[in-house]
Amino acid sequence: MKPICVLTSWVFYILLSILWTAKMLSSASFETTLKCEETVSTRESSCHPDDETTHPRKAGYTFSEPFHLIVSYDWLILQGPAAPIFEGDPLVLRCQAWQDWPLTEVTFYRDGSALAPPGPNKEFSIALVQEADSGYYHCSGIFRSPGLGNPETASTVAITVQELFPAPVLTALLSAEPQEGGPVTLSCQTKLSPQRSAAHHLLYSFYKDGRILHSRDLSSEFQIPTASVEHSGSYWCEAATDDGQVWKHSPELEIRVPLPGIQLLRNKLLQQHLQRSPLSLYLHCLPPLLSMQASPLQTLICITKCAFFSNTCKM
Repeated sequence: MKPICVLTSWVFYILLSILWTAKMLSSASFETTLKCEETVSTRESSCHPDDETTHPRKAGYTFSEPFHLIVSYDWLILQGPAAPIFEGDPLVLRCQAWQDWPLTEVTFYRDGSALAPPGPNKEFSIALVQEADSGYYHCSGIFRSPGLGNPETASTVAITVQELFPAPVLTALLSAEPQEGGPVTLSCQTKLSPQRSAAHHLLYSFYKDGRILHSRDLSSEFQIPTASVEHSGSYWCEAATDDGQVWKHSPELEIRVPLPGIQLLRNKLLQQHLQRSPLSLYLHCLPPLLSMQASPLQTLICITKCAFFSNTCKM
């Protein structure tokens, strides 16, 4: 009797295992039916209700964004965003168990490092992502009843945060060096990603020596109609999204406006000294005189010393 009981027990156990496996596979499988209601054609596919022949796209049709479907048979998967993610977007990751079984000790990782201590929360979120948040993410957790009670780890998912717009570059639109009384136009140059140009607008601000000159305007240009010595200084600009979630500023741009008459005086002295000693002018005077890093007063002193006194010009 004992061998018969043992054999019966094993048969019963095998039958239960087969039934459980069949249920798991049927739950993990599905059938998808795509019905073609009318003639539709896209760049990648087309359908026709009769013979599936390809027809050209008709005017007035609208098409949804493509949807990528991934089917997994893993015990645990990490669900991430299906669409491209940019700077300033929210990021939500979900550690999803098979048949939504309850999990404990859930941990999220980026590039192999835990992002938070283990806990019951199956979601991890970042309110505003940056490019530094790009990396390889995965999660782990322990199945509670009726699971196996063993730790499981999801496959790695690559998350790439794309640049919404590059850092701006400030340029001065000039036909020559700035002159007293002439106009100066500053241009803050950057551009939104084409994928987000319809969803966002950039607002521009301009600064001089740490003080704001013009704030949050749609125009990327700022004009100084009549430049003077007081407009000399360090300028920079900032570009920000209309919701204020992403902002970047340019490197500083140094602008020097000469004193009234300094340009005429410098040209006159250069001409006189060139007639007297061209070689000396080249060796001692020309490099500092052509440099715009010196202040107007330093330039005047340098010209006077070089032309009439020491024949040298040191800043």
